[in-house]
Amino acid sequence: MEVIAFIGESGTGKSHRASLIALQHNIDLIIDDGLLIQDGRIVAGESAKRELTRIGAVKRAIFSDDEEARAAREALASLTPQRVLILGTSRAMVERISERLDLPFPSNYITIQDVATPSQIMRARRTRRNYGKHVIPAPTVEVKKTFSGYLIDPLKLFVRARPDADEEVAIEKSVVRPTYSSLGRFYIDDVVLLSIAARAARQVEGLTKVYRVRTQEDRDGVRIYMDVGVRYGLNVIETLTEGQKTVKETVEYMTALNVLSVDVAARGVTLDRP
Repeated sequence: MEVIAFIGESGTGKSHRASLIALQHNIDLIIDDGLLIQDGRIVAGESAKRELTRIGAVKRAIFSDDEEARAAREALASLTPQRVLILGTSRAMVERISERLDLPFPSNYITIQDVATPSQIMRARRTRRNYGKHVIPAPTVEVKKTFSGYLIDPLKLFVRARPDADEEVAIEKSVVRPTYSSLGRFYIDDVVLLSIAARAARQVEGLTKVYRVRTQEDRDGVRIYMDVGVRYGLNVIETLTEGQKTVKETVEYMTALNVLSVDVAARGVTLDRP
């Protein structure tokens, strides 16, 4: 197994360029901020960007927790990648990650200055400083599995692996704002969340009343529970299923929260919509 390091100070655009570097160097797997990413899938780890503090983020990024390091080592053993790209702010950090995961030290060290111009690096720093935005080199559908309550924007770029390549390849990545961002913690008040869910349910043909809505939040997302009224004469199962789908899609679209489940219970039957 060969390890390649990608080094640059925080906020200079490493994660933004990681997928392209992996493509150009035929790299099988990326290790970035506590995540193992292969073929656009998060295969192991939890992102350091979900930590409450910068210190916690650094500890997660270098796999300081023995259980997390063990899980990552097991994932690497089962995946058997030929080439691994490790992102870090310094040689020491990358080598520390290599040690924790029982990987060989990097055979090649690529710096952000090797692949980005000074103006591009400056622009990346400005985006980090002014907007608190971070990039994860994985599609949003993957990131939402490990994120909850953050601003998430999908990015899809078409690039050529090499200048002489005939075809462009699609690279997907996600923009997030971590909890420890200097811009403060992003949260959505329960009243707003309940209102969005109730309004979404009322748009479903056949759901005539929303009696009660409650939510349950955990580290991986939110669960929504609803008691509703159903119009007489309709197929109850089909109507409730449509309600589940509509509420989930609406809440995720409007809040970027990861909706783990929507439980909709029929508590009454009405003759017509009021």
